[in-house]
Amino acid sequence: MMYDIAMLGHVSKDVIVDHLGNETRLMGGAVVQSAAAAARSGARALVVTKAAPEDAGNLAFMQAWGVDLIVKDSAATTSILNVFRTADHERRDTSLLSRAEPFSAADLPADVRASIIDLAGLFVGELPDSLIEELRSRGRIAVDAQGLLRRAEADRTMRFADWEAKRRYLPFVEYFKTDAAEAEILTGSKDREEAARILASWGAREVMVTHNSEVLVLADGRIARAPFTPANLSGRTGRGDTTFASYLVRRRDHNPRDSVRFAAALCSIKMEKPGPFSGTLAEVLERMEKDSQTNPLG
Repeated sequence: MMYDIAMLGHVSKDVIVDHLGNETRLMGGAVVQSAAAAARSGARALVVTKAAPEDAGNLAFMQAWGVDLIVKDSAATTSILNVFRTADHERRDTSLLSRAEPFSAADLPADVRASIIDLAGLFVGELPDSLIEELRSRGRIAVDAQGLLRRAEADRTMRFADWEAKRRYLPFVEYFKTDAAEAEILTGSKDREEAARILASWGAREVMVTHNSEVLVLADGRIARAPFTPANLSGRTGRGDTTFASYLVRRRDHNPRDSVRFAAALCSIKMEKPGPFSGTLAEVLERMEKDSQTNPLG
């Protein structure tokens, strides 16, 4: 079975508390946000996730998007508490309430191949580093730094720390995504372009760095960038996952400059409405054209 993109990662029973104390509960996780962006961009997508049997039936909404879904049994489903401290959702405290079992290479069925295998992790240990090397013969590897840096402490709070194995495994990564804060942890540089070049020098083929103002990609030694242009931030949660997945599927048959503009446009639409991306490809292309005229970056 051949897919444009196969995504591995935990779904999460998210508990979100905004800066005013309002609480929302929903089924989230990087693979949920990523699947919506990929499928609605026209990709043939597969999600492999893990959940407790009593939660597995609550994931059919992804199949309604046209995503193929494999849910592996786990004793528990991952659940994460996010308490946002500011209205723009740029500052938050995160706690891991429960965790599903980690993945192994055997969780991706032997007959599955994909143009891109996206390791869309939420925290360290969910997707072992070894998967990067073990799965690279079955598709080009894409990795989100969040799942390599965000660790659950003994008190269940989640904090970021450097990825010790970065120099060993980055040469096996085709697409590497990090936000500005994660890039600084990995490289020591606050300059996003410089951080991207450092990560590329360690072996990553293409490097994406997201920021609240823009997304940039380093590919073939050149920087491509595009601004985020949301009218509001009501759908801010999932920005990075959405941007990365939409870039990956656009990149199948477009150059980095076009792909980064596509990803910024799609995610800008997503940020204007809570939940995963629910727009259409036509809306993204229209927004992409509008943004390229008013913000000629790249």
